[in-house]
Order: sequence, then C-alpha cells, then structure tokens
Amino acid sequence: MLRGLIIAGLLWFAQSTGVQAADVRLVQGEIRLPMPGRTVTAGYVSIQNQSPQMLELVAASSPLFQRIELHTHIEQNGMMRMVEVEGIELEPGATLQMQPGGLHLMLFEPKQSLALGEKVPIQLRFTSGSVLQLELPVTAMPIR
Repeated sequence: MLRGLIIAGLLWFAQSTGVQAADVRLVQGEIRLPMPGRTVTAGYVSIQNQSPQMLELVAASSPLFQRIELHTHIEQNGMMRMVEVEGIELEPGATLQMQPGGLHLMLFEPKQSLALGEKVPIQLRFTSGSVLQLELPVTAMPIR
C-alpha cells in the first residue's frame, strides 16, 4: 500500500513539474556533412512547442560529437558574426525554425566519419528538464 502511494506521488510530481518531451514535436531537421578536413558542421531543426507553456531550449548533445552549441548570427559593425547563445525561447504553439544565417546548432569534432543519409542521434534539453530525442539525417553541404 505504501509503495503504491509513493509511486502514485512520484508520478503526480513528474507530471506536475512541467513540460514533457511529448510537448515538443520535430517538424524537420538535418545535420550537414562536414566539409573535407573540417571538424565542425551545422545542424538545423524546426521544432514546434505543443504545450501551453513557454519553453527554453538550453542545450544539445550527441554521442557522435564532442560537443554541440546553440548559435545565431548577429550584425556587428556592419559584419555578420556567429555567436553562441545561452538559450532559445519558444512561445506556446510556436515553431522554432533553425536555418542558415540564423539560429542553428554548431556540432564540433565528430567522433567518427559521417556519411550522407546516416542518422545522427541528437538530444535537445529544455529548462523544464525535458529532453527531446531526435535522429537527424546527414545531408550534403549546398553548393554556393
């Protein structure tokens, strides 16, 4: 009986503490194949906040990369610069659209060679404590 009450209490606590990963939905995403000789690449996701609460994305990780940072581009002294951001807010019902020249994931030092079409596991962490598990395909760097 006591065990059942403890389990019920823990379940209630887990549900009452905020947003779950199911409240965030992947719309699309990709990781760019690093250019030959480079140890850094970019990733882009579109995620939708399906919860009634504000969410803040604060970290990303992958077992295939040493580290991942959240980045954006800003204009400074007439020049575009890439800078790391501490977090990215996502309004209830809104979709976060990462794209070249804007918000994106910077992935550093792949632990193995990547191939086009390969799936990269990514974990997105939010201030609510929820973690969104993704598998993003490796795509070719566009020709400019």
